[in-house]
Amino acid sequence: MSIIYLLLAISIVIAIGFFIVFIISVKKGQYDDVYTPSIRMLFDDELVKETKQTNTTKTEKLN
Repeated sequence: MSIIYLLLAISIVIAIGFFIVFIISVKKGQYDDVYTPSIRMLFDDELVKETKQTNTTKTEKLN
């Protein structure tokens, strides 16, 4: 039964170690996306739809 406690303690220490390494790598920018900004200009822009308020004000100005 004592081996279970030993294995549990070792697994918790290893999990905490991996978590610390993950936090350090995120802070250093390991997971920053450097590829997408360079190809963003190749994608088509989405059309911007006008709202009803701007359409009604335009028609009121014409009348």
